[in-house]
Amino acid sequence: MPEATTAPAEHTDHAPTEAASSPLIVETPPAETTRATFADLGLSDPVLRAVDDMGYRHPTPIQEQAIPFVLMGRDVMGVAQTGTGKTAGFTLPMLDILAGSRARARMPRSLILEPTRELALQVAENFVQYGKYLRLTHALIIGGESMADQKDVLMRGVDVLIATPGRLLDMFERGSILLTDARILVIDEADRMLDMGFIPDVERIVSLLPRMRQTLMFTATMGPEIRRLADAFLSNPKEIAVARSATVATTIVEGLVLVSPHDKREALRRLIRTQNVQNALIFCNRKRDVDILYKSLTRHKFSAGALHGDMAQTVRFATLEKFKAGELQLLVCSDVAARGLDIGGLSHVFNFDVPHHAEDYVHRIGRTGRAGLEGHAFTIAAPEDRFAVEAIAKLIGHPIPPVNVEGLDPVDWVEEDGRRRRGRGRAGAAARPRAESRARTPAKSPTEKPAAERPAGAAKSQDAPRPNERSPRGHREERRARTEARREPEPRLEHAHAEEHGPPVTGFGEDMPAFMLLRARPLRVVRQEGESDV
Repeated sequence: MPEATTAPAEHTDHAPTEAASSPLIVETPPAETTRATFADLGLSDPVLRAVDDMGYRHPTPIQEQAIPFVLMGRDVMGVAQTGTGKTAGFTLPMLDILAGSRARARMPRSLILEPTRELALQVAENFVQYGKYLRLTHALIIGGESMADQKDVLMRGVDVLIATPGRLLDMFERGSILLTDARILVIDEADRMLDMGFIPDVERIVSLLPRMRQTLMFTATMGPEIRRLADAFLSNPKEIAVARSATVATTIVEGLVLVSPHDKREALRRLIRTQNVQNALIFCNRKRDVDILYKSLTRHKFSAGALHGDMAQTVRFATLEKFKAGELQLLVCSDVAARGLDIGGLSHVFNFDVPHHAEDYVHRIGRTGRAGLEGHAFTIAAPEDRFAVEAIAKLIGHPIPPVNVEGLDPVDWVEEDGRRRRGRGRAGAAARPRAESRARTPAKSPTEKPAAERPAGAAKSQDAPRPNERSPRGHREERRARTEARREPEPRLEHAHAEEHGPPVTGFGEDMPAFMLLRARPLRVVRQEGESDV
């Protein structure tokens, strides 16, 4: 055990005598915390040059913690909110790991799984930007593109394969790809994969990969199902959580607008006109509402576009490129664009509909306020959205500040969950006729006694037929007469037909066809030699 030593206190002649009895307080300036740079993470010079060309010098927290462990070959489980740079957290070290080797035909050396085509396209762009000084190839395997062209790229050999699960399995079943040489697997946006139902496909793809591999999984939220997947796919992973799950970035200014349902479009238009909107994403819950709102904004002379999953792939890419280039100011979209899309300098996000799931709120507004820039997010709610808004406030840890829109009538929250009430309303409407029929049934008088307690004479008087009542035999005869009346055929209009067309004709009548007037020719019998008449 080391010995504890104390150094003698130094005597200071310049200290004032009044402070001799009290401790001397010396204010020292706080030590400056030096931020890490990409050069401190162990990346190679070609990658650092590409990062410097992009204008980045300091890594984000998820990049600073994940890159060194990826370079070490460890499995990584990263949890970080949207907009923190998770994509560069695995693309940069992958470039260093894959440098210096060549890929074989149809056998990619690494695989990146993305839930949507837009995310896959964005990751491919990052590889082009960060790997421009390295001789590495990549392939994009997504739906909506020519399968023959994708097969040709795979035949030339690729180092990085970026794919969506559905198209990747289609290519594998056709024999166009082999996954036995993939040494790095990246599952990006794992929680989004779970929401879209891709987990069975992901499990099958993982079974086709070699057991000795490096697996990286990144997600924005960590739930029990994501934990189960991490335990199944990863081996002794390094878990990195740079922020509490489902938190809102501090650079985003939030606002909640409460209006009646028929004033939502007017509230959105007034917000766009009054706010300094450079470009904005407008989210709707349903694809049908995306088309309706897009047409409404276009009629009011707004520069807007639409984006949802039912649109053709070429149209979606073209619309997204126009929005990124600044040709469109507003982009009305569904949640297909809420995950991972990096749109630089996005100033505003509008939730035209309160999302069904509270986690989607974080992903939606995470499109703005990126790279340290300030962003604004407004949510337009109706009175029946009260419980959905409360669920969001519980998830993010604070209520959304209310915002008033001038010129619109103020409204209050309803006491019940309007979304659930609509479902119960249909059941209630179906049950209402039954209740009304029960109400119309005459109730028994409280003074009426059961038949067992009545006197015998009263029972006979009750059972005796009344003069105006029919006997059961009369009822049977009446029903039989109605049945026979229905069976009788309707009278034919023979007289009317005779007056218009004449009497009925049997056969051809007088109009005998000419071919039937010809006489039949006699039949000649030709006898052969040797035949007799006998």
